[in-house]
Amino acid sequence: MSEIPVTVDRAGRWDAEALGDVAAATFPLACPPGLTAADIDTFIARILSGERFGDYLADPARTVLKAVAGGDIVGYAMLVAGEPTDPELATAMGRGPLLEISKLYVLPGHHGAGVSAALMSAAVDSARSGGYGGVWLGVNQDNGRARRFYVKHGFRTVGTKTTAVGTQVCHDYVMGREL
Repeated sequence: MSEIPVTVDRAGRWDAEALGDVAAATFPLACPPGLTAADIDTFIARILSGERFGDYLADPARTVLKAVAGGDIVGYAMLVAGEPTDPELATAMGRGPLLEISKLYVLPGHHGAGVSAALMSAAVDSARSGGYGGVWLGVNQDNGRARRFYVKHGFRTVGTKTTAVGTQVCHDYVMGREL
């Protein structure tokens, strides 16, 4: 566990490769046990590469927050502006507009050191300052550790959705929090 102080700030295009490296190291840890390595690798290559992070960082509807410790990026959160496409989710969340916390990952050596909490706090602060009425996210139904973290930070389950990872379909809970 890291004892190094952590700062959270908005990532820039120059961070794209480092963010892709963090994503490649952290995404497999959040996957359900039945996913194949090939499907995980395909997802990382298509969705979480340094090149894709370059695209995300250039997208005005997205904000990528980076957690830095000792000069290295040790975690990140991606925020996406825009209403959910599922009308039931939008209704369940209540007043809008809503901000999605699309990703929130921390390197294993920094678990339990407050990095995730710092990223969550920064994400919620960003939503508040942007005038959003709530935040929402998807979390795999088998990821109990992440679900407990989100509940601890005021989220509640409001629905379900599916996510394709390579050739497999994963079942996620949708969790939300009003601000």
